[in-house]
Amino acid sequence: MKKEKSKKRISPTEENIREGLQIVRAHPLFGSLSLEYCLTSREVLGREGAARVDIRNRIWLNRQILLSPAQWAWIIAHCQLHHSFGHFDARYMPGYSAAGDGQEKVRKPAFQKALWNTACDIYIAKFLADIRFGKPICENPAERFPGSLQSEQNIYQYLCEHGGAPELPYYGTASPHAMDMDGLEHPLTYPVGKDNPHVSRFAWALSHSVSHTIQQAGGALLNEQKKTRGSQAAEWFVSHYPLLGALAAAFRIIEDQNLCHRYEIRIAAIDMELGEIYVNPALRLSEEELHFVLAHEYLHAGLQHQRRCQGRDPYLWNIACDYVINAWLTEMGIGVMPDQGLLHDESLKELSAETIYDLLIRDLKKSRKLQNLRGYGKGEFLNRPDACGWDTAKKGVSLDEFCRNALAQGLEFVTSSGRGTIPAGLIEEIRALSMPPIPWGVKLARWFDTYFPPLEKLRTYARPSRRQGSTPHIPRPRYVRPDIPADSRTFGVIIDTSGSMSTKDIGKALGSIASYAAAREVPFARIIFCDAAAYDAGYLSPDEIAGRVTVRGRGGTCLQPGVDLLEKAPDFPKDGPILLITDGWIERDLRVHRNHAFLIPQGRSLPFRAREVFYFS
Repeated sequence: MKKEKSKKRISPTEENIREGLQIVRAHPLFGSLSLEYCLTSREVLGREGAARVDIRNRIWLNRQILLSPAQWAWIIAHCQLHHSFGHFDARYMPGYSAAGDGQEKVRKPAFQKALWNTACDIYIAKFLADIRFGKPICENPAERFPGSLQSEQNIYQYLCEHGGAPELPYYGTASPHAMDMDGLEHPLTYPVGKDNPHVSRFAWALSHSVSHTIQQAGGALLNEQKKTRGSQAAEWFVSHYPLLGALAAAFRIIEDQNLCHRYEIRIAAIDMELGEIYVNPALRLSEEELHFVLAHEYLHAGLQHQRRCQGRDPYLWNIACDYVINAWLTEMGIGVMPDQGLLHDESLKELSAETIYDLLIRDLKKSRKLQNLRGYGKGEFLNRPDACGWDTAKKGVSLDEFCRNALAQGLEFVTSSGRGTIPAGLIEEIRALSMPPIPWGVKLARWFDTYFPPLEKLRTYARPSRRQGSTPHIPRPRYVRPDIPADSRTFGVIIDTSGSMSTKDIGKALGSIASYAAAREVPFARIIFCDAAAYDAGYLSPDEIAGRVTVRGRGGTCLQPGVDLLEKAPDFPKDGPILLITDGWIERDLRVHRNHAFLIPQGRSLPFRAREVFYFS
């Protein structure tokens, strides 16, 4: 027996880092702060360097240093607090002063970034010792530092006066005598009247964690019956926006900070089966921003984007749908898009989600760096395994039917009452979903009817006709087929026989083609098998196509040789249509000069736009 391939093992260091991250995320204070970490090697941080934080709030962790989970939790929290305390902010740094209108900061020569880093490390180490978080990798500064620990500025002043105090131990997370703050030479600056978002978020998290601790000590949590800001925003749709009012009434708003951190929800996500929308309360979105976020999730549900993924990459499909939805919401003026780097591109405004998806897969490296409402690399559509889904028997309607009917009824009310303006693309999608889909077989049959209309029977007296015994003197006509060239009722079939195309899909497509060709009285079809090269099978009857075709090839994928062979064949009519059967993994610059159509499996897509595409399932 062949041994199964073992999964990639996680090193003990990486396992401890993950457990440390869980400790941080579960804490009522640090779990509310933004966290983006990257694993690196000791070549970047040095042999003894554990972690470093840069000005973009990315924490770099050394995967080759073995520490306990509690120590990693301490290190990660230490790096988080550099931004939370505003240590990268020019307005908090000694040696910086306002200039001009106050929107620009000028650095004075006296500023020493190494000493400022040391002062910040000492202050954070004292703070973590006071709240007794994690397992420190250094001693409490209060035991050794002789100066005032009241603020970073006081510590920095002491270090400047005493030449850096070389007798003090190292309190940072990088290598000894190295800086664990990267980017101090270009500190953050903010316009007048705008706060540092990291500092503001930490202030809110600190007050939230204190109230949480007090309530736990008193044996009671927040009153769950009190209306949250998210539920109030949902009620606005019910009373003020009928297009999404039915969906808003059906979905429950969950504003659980711990749940959001467990599922790594940056802003919002949706579980359609449970009928729940999750909103991260740590961001403190405004009322208008909440309207935008909830409308975004309602449209995901109403337009059934999760169901319409159909074999596509779920994350990139989510990104494509986000571009479309955000453009619609901006045009309709529903709320305000949060200032969190959401997806919006005016050049994609008139395109469908399917078309945008086809554009995204052309550059996967760039597309996977885009983020949705949930964050990087994770889709907004949750499927929680710890709860029961939509109960069709109890509610009397399936989830798909409910969402489809809710949007259709909302659209009918809006159009009849003239309340509000809805983009044409959204109207088309809602109406398309409200109509039952046409089976792919019917669409293919219509394609055949376009090129091969039914032959009309002609009466003839050319031969002796049948005579009835009762009236032998009356001639009887018979019906005959029109005498037309056989090559006028034929078409070409190019079959992708590359390794990515399953034999099941090929057989299903060929069987359908054979049955439709026989029904339209098409005597022969020209069959070309194509992978990296073209294999001409010649003209085959419908019976031969359905039962006795031997597939050749099974190599790479390049359909252009098959197209060229068929178009240049002297025995193939110049106006003969071509049907291409493929799984979509073909060249982007395929050129077909004849009338043609593509037949591909459901959920796949072509790397270019095509006029006629039939999706078989």
